[in-house]
Amino acid sequence: MYDDDDDNHNYDIDSWRQLPVFIQAEVILKLVEHIVDCIPKEDSNASSPYEYSLFDYHTASMMENALIIPGKIAGIHGVELYDIKMENAVIIRKAAQEIITNLRGLQIAGFKEVEYLELLRKEIEVLRPLFAEWVKTFNPYNYIIDRWGLFNPPGVDYNDKMPGNDLPYDNNHLFEDFDSDED
Repeated sequence: MYDDDDDNHNYDIDSWRQLPVFIQAEVILKLVEHIVDCIPKEDSNASSPYEYSLFDYHTASMMENALIIPGKIAGIHGVELYDIKMENAVIIRKAAQEIITNLRGLQIAGFKEVEYLELLRKEIEVLRPLFAEWVKTFNPYNYIIDRWGLFNPPGVDYNDKMPGNDLPYDNNHLFEDFDSDED
């Protein structure tokens, strides 16, 4: 239900679309789509069924990873917790690195339009510093301790106490106010 109080917040739910990192992710997605379209279904570039299978594998993987990047950027924008943001940032980084690996695989398999592969490499390199600067904007003070120890803010260890969890609490007196005679 729409609430008039929502108008008092200057929060644009789609503001992530204007982020330079998201815009660059869309550029990468469009280039991957173009590379995938360069491989005809009746592939004339492939000299064997094996080579065509390699084309198919690498382009499918590239497409999946190219879709992950903008999707995770949009998803991170709606999350406040540092550890969740960092976890998703790692997935974005991994997806970009896997695209580079797939570019090499396509080239080794004999993909002829290598200028597109080089262009995509350059666009991923443009993404890298945009991504690094964007990650710097994550608030490291809004976190829940990652007990696996991977996504904690600097200086926070996996076995640290959660701030605010040191309030005195005595569960021995929890049920004192209940009368045991009433059911």
